[in-house]
This record gives sequence, C-alpha cells and structure tokens, in this order.
Amino acid sequence: MMINIKEDERLSVLNHSCAHLLAQAISHLYPEAKFWVGPVIEEGFYYDIDLGDVTLTEEDLPAIEREMKKIAKDGKRIVRHELTKEEALEKFKDDPYKIDLIEKMDESAPITCYTQGDFTDLCRGPHVESVKECKNFKLLKVSGAYWKGDKNNKVLQRIYGICFDTPEELESHLKALEEAKERDHRKLGKDLNIFMTSDLVGKGLPMYLPNGYIIWEELENYIKGKERELGYKHVLTPPLGNVELYKTSGHWEHYQESMFPKMEVEGEEFVLRPMNCPHHMMIYANSIHSYRDLPIRIGEIARDCRYEASGALKGIERVRTFCQNDAHLFVTPEQIESEFSLVVNLILEVYKELGIKDYRFELSLRDPEDKVKYYPDDDMWNHAEDTLRKVLDHIGIDYTEKIGEAAFYGPKLDVQVRPAVGNEYTLSTCQLDFCLPMKFDLTYVDKDGSKKTPVVLHRAIFGSLDRFIAYYLEERKGLFPLWLAPVGVNVIPVNNEYHLEYAKNLVNLLKKENIRVELDDRDEKLGYKMRESVMKKKNYAVIIGAKEVENNTVSYRKCGSDETTTVGIDEFIAMIKEEIKTRKY
Repeated sequence: MMINIKEDERLSVLNHSCAHLLAQAISHLYPEAKFWVGPVIEEGFYYDIDLGDVTLTEEDLPAIEREMKKIAKDGKRIVRHELTKEEALEKFKDDPYKIDLIEKMDESAPITCYTQGDFTDLCRGPHVESVKECKNFKLLKVSGAYWKGDKNNKVLQRIYGICFDTPEELESHLKALEEAKERDHRKLGKDLNIFMTSDLVGKGLPMYLPNGYIIWEELENYIKGKERELGYKHVLTPPLGNVELYKTSGHWEHYQESMFPKMEVEGEEFVLRPMNCPHHMMIYANSIHSYRDLPIRIGEIARDCRYEASGALKGIERVRTFCQNDAHLFVTPEQIESEFSLVVNLILEVYKELGIKDYRFELSLRDPEDKVKYYPDDDMWNHAEDTLRKVLDHIGIDYTEKIGEAAFYGPKLDVQVRPAVGNEYTLSTCQLDFCLPMKFDLTYVDKDGSKKTPVVLHRAIFGSLDRFIAYYLEERKGLFPLWLAPVGVNVIPVNNEYHLEYAKNLVNLLKKENIRVELDDRDEKLGYKMRESVMKKKNYAVIIGAKEVENNTVSYRKCGSDETTTVGIDEFIAMIKEEIKTRKY
C-alpha cells in the first residue's frame, strides 16, 4: 500500500526538503534555471522550473539524481533566515517567479528563506536539519505544467520525486508504484479492450468497447435483479432538463458550478442533467398516491453529465458523463428506518457477493454554522441525522461522522472503499431528504384523508457503473469473476489440422449454454497462445490435443495457475455453469 506523504508530518517535511535538494542540483547543472514552487503532494513532491529552451526527458533524470546524491553526501546544514519584503525583493531580483511570489506577501510579516551550501530558496518551511537526511530519494517523472496553471502562461518543467528516511522504505514504495501501474484501470482498460477515449469525441467522455459493454450489461442486470426482488420499479428519463426544473430543486443555486452551461432552444433553457432526482420527483408527481402505495421505489441506470476540470479527469473513474445506479425511495416518516435498513443491507449483500472487503461507513452531517450551504430547517436536520444514527446503531455498523459533508438537502451515508491503487473514495451512498419533496409539492393521502409530504431516500449501490468498473478492474488486476468476464473460456487447439473440428464442436456446445467462449485458431505456437490468454485475463484456457480428441475430454488451466486439469466435456460445462450461477469470485 502506498503512503500518502502529505498525511505524514515527518515525510512531508522530508519531501519538501528533497524538493529543495532537487532545485539545488538543477541550479548546478543548468545555471540559467529559474524556480517557481516545489510543494509536497500525496505522491511525494515536485518542483516547477523554467529551463529556457531546454526540455528535459526521462533520460535526463539519472544525471540530476547523481548531482543530488553528491550534494546530499556533502551534508550541508539547512539554515533558516528571515528577511523583510524589501530585502527579499533585492535578494531574488533576478528571478521573476520568486518576485511574483514576494510581491503578493504581507509587508508586515517576515519572509523566510532557507540556505543549504551555495543554494538559497524562498520558503515558509519547515525543513530537516541537513541535506544528508534526503539521501533516500527517487525522481519519478518529468512533465510540462503551465505557470500558475494558466494555459495562457509559459510551460514550465515539472519534475516529480519521492523521499523516505530509509532505503528499505523507498524500495517498498517503488515496488508499490510498479504494482499500481500494473493495476491502473486506464492501462488495464486499454490492454483488455474495455474502454477507449478520444480527444475528438471529447475529454472525459469514455466509450465502452464490446468487452467493456459485456461487463457493463452484466452489472446492470445484476443490480436491477436485486432491486426488483425488493420491489423497485425501473424507469427511463432524459439526460437533460429545463433550467426551471433545477431552479425548483435548488440545484441551480447550489450546484451550478458543477453543471455544463445552459443552452437555449426555441426560447427554452436546457441543461445537461448532473443528477436524476428532479426527474424522479416529477415521475412521483405524475400520479395521486395513498399511504398504502408507499414505499414507492423508483430505480434507473441513468446517464448524467457534470463539468470536471480536465486535470481531474481519470479514465472512467472521474469523467464528464457517467451512469448512476440511482434510485429514489418515497416513504412515510414511519418507514424511514425500515427502508434505510434495507438499503444498508443491500449494500452489504452486494459487497459480500462481489468480494469487496476493504470499506468503511461515513455518516455525513451538515455544519450547523453554515447558513448558506444547507437548507435552513434545524428541526428537519436534527430529526434526519438522529434517524440515520439510530438505524446504523441498531444494525450494529461502525461508522464515523463527518461534519459539513452532507448534501445541501439532507444527511447521507457514504461507503468509502480503499482501492488497491490510490486513495479511498465513495462507492455507495444513501441520502435522506425532507427538502426536495417539499420543493416539488409532493404529497400522499394519509389514513385520515389529509395530505402529507413523503420523505425521499436517494441511494446508489454501485455509485456509478463507470467508477465501479474502474474500481473492480484495479481490485482484481483485470481478472473478473467468470459471470462478469468478457471471455470466460478460451479454447485453444494444439494443431488446427487435427484438433480444430473438435475444438469448434466444444465452442458450439458452450455457446448453447450461454457461456462466453472464444476459439483461438490462429497459426501460432501453443505456448504463445497460452501466455496471451493469461495476459488478456481469460478465465479458462482449454487445450485441445490428441488425447482430448481421443478420450472426448478437455484439459483446462485457470488464469494465474500452472496446474492443468483434464475432465469430461459434460463435467467441464457443468462446472462452468455452476461457477457462473453462484457468481463465485
């Protein structure tokens, strides 16, 4: 597991000091270099540098590392100095990037800089005692970055690195980085033909290839089946709406910065929808409801669009269009506990069946002091938050409370997963909402004939199918359970002249049983085809040779195993069908 450098105080100081070590080495090798900033980030540190006409590549990093090691071995102390703003401007007068920083600083506050040997840098600190402590480092990559993140500014060279106290810690982290590269869903998605992106189509707009759509469709059918068992009714709504819809819901006021710009058509203003709840509110409002009808559970695999900055986009994990596994449960106040319990139990059931084990629950609450972000109704908030606490305590689930993380209309339960790559994020969520039903004037007729306002539970078990597929790709290194795998069985004849007809008959038998199967009849060596079967994460490689043809058997090898097993055809098909039926993971 990789370490978040920013969350470790010692490593944060060490990595910031190493950023200065990098800058000092650059100043030796490239005397004309100008320096912008060198902050600590979760993955280590970087420094943005203006090298004039010089463009660094990965091949330049070893020479920079050698100079850094030379400086570290010399062991100069790192000394802190305080300057007035006037003194700082004079000291860094030849560096326009430092001057830009200094000019924005407070006149009355002292400005600090740090010196190590022949190098002085503007910095708030703190730093380690000497450069010798920075000897266990590695430069990771180099890229371009706009000065101040503005595309109208000059592109600087950004060099990334990492530093630890011991060589063992560094080695362990570098191994984790290599593991992360192998697990990265963007790499796996490309290697396994799951999805693709195209700048011509648009950034953050992934397209699922046939293999990816098989996974998508199986997940959709799986979760819809679970929902139907619980009485959900599925709907289909458009991926855009009138701006007035979002003004009514309050999203236009509270969420507009995350929405795409509105567009005008024939005098009406429309926007690509960022969420589905307003549409589902209107579906509820389409009919008159009695208390006997509730709970009403409306579900949809719904296409949504949200504006994400290009720098935040990441494969299918962070995109500009995605499909939520969304549902809205319209309930009476008396039904909140039972319905919320059903949602939590559904999350637990799905996680168990899919083998998801590393997760935790967060109860996101409002900040009572924030009178702008949250809907202003203290009684509503107190009742809603207490209700969710009561249910979680009754079920016996451990959870942490997060003040200020609620949606603007109500508290929510988030399930945080810790993926094999990167930091944890929210996968499933359930939100309690007293607000939107009132905004849309939703009602039901109660036992006494009076009109009452329902309460809504917003919930998503997979979150978005896109993010879930990204998560599952990385968790399983691309090897999906057989029931989800695009190619479950790969049939490989040893010699096409003698074994191909038998292999084709086997493929047809498997297809008749709705088993996803592929025939590899290319004119390649058996070893090559077996290795490729493993690389492409095909669950079973079935080898058909002379003995299999003679004895009416198959010899199979599971992906990741070196053991070959020979069984009869009927036994093999029965085994595969049982594994799919039980969703063995």
